[in-house]
Order: sequence, then C-alpha cells, then structure tokens
Amino acid sequence: MNTYQQPAPYQDTHSKVIGYLLWIFGFTGAHRFYYGKPVTGTIWFFTFGLLGIGWLIDLFLIPAMDREADLRFTAGPIEYSVAWILLTFLGVFGIHRMYQGKWLTGLLYLVTGGLFFLGVLYDFWTLNDQISVRNAQSR
Repeated sequence: MNTYQQPAPYQDTHSKVIGYLLWIFGFTGAHRFYYGKPVTGTIWFFTFGLLGIGWLIDLFLIPAMDREADLRFTAGPIEYSVAWILLTFLGVFGIHRMYQGKWLTGLLYLVTGGLFFLGVLYDFWTLNDQISVRNAQSR
C-alpha cells in the first residue's frame, strides 16, 4: 500500500497586482483584509497603517501574504479578486454577494445600503471564507 500523497496542485487564489493596488490605500487596511488578515486590517484602519510605518513595511510583506492566502483559501469558479473589487467599490449595493450567487442577500444589501453598512463591514471580515466555502461546495 502506497501512503505517499502527491502535493495538491498550486492554486493562485489571490493576486499580487490587486494586493499592491489595495496597498496604495493600505492605511485603510484594505490589502490586509484582502489577504485574510481582518484583525490587522482593522488595526491598520484605525491607526492609518500604524501611522504609515506598518503600511510601508507591508510593501515588502505582500508577496508572503499572497503565498499564505493562496495556500489557505480554496480556488474555484468564484474569483477572489473580482469579489474583493466588487466589495471594495460597490459593497453597499450588494454586487459582491450577487457575484457569489447570494441573490437574496445581495438584493437586501441593495435596498438597505449594505444593511446600513454593517453587512459590508461583516463581509470585509469574512469574504475570503465565504468564497472558500462556495468554491469547496462547487467541487
């Protein structure tokens, strides 16, 4: 009996290009949320990227954060980068939820301003996990 398992094929779930674009607004923590680091994303948001110092250091940490996210989250038909762009720029309209096939909550976000913006905040914390679960279900 052969117990050797081949390593899982590399999956590129997150984009360094999107990471660096979000880093430009990094003092808001956007790139950290994108790479699945909601706690430090929140800290960056409230401290303006640790007064710019953490933001500058992240310029060099993005490749490592990208690799970690690629290993942590499940690839599939829902693209993380597309969902994050939709959440970042159109979150209150629920477009990112509709993109995931969550039509009911997407429409609810549309008529309530992202459930009065609290739903958008929730999605910043959990979007990577939401997509990972959906992608795993589609396998």
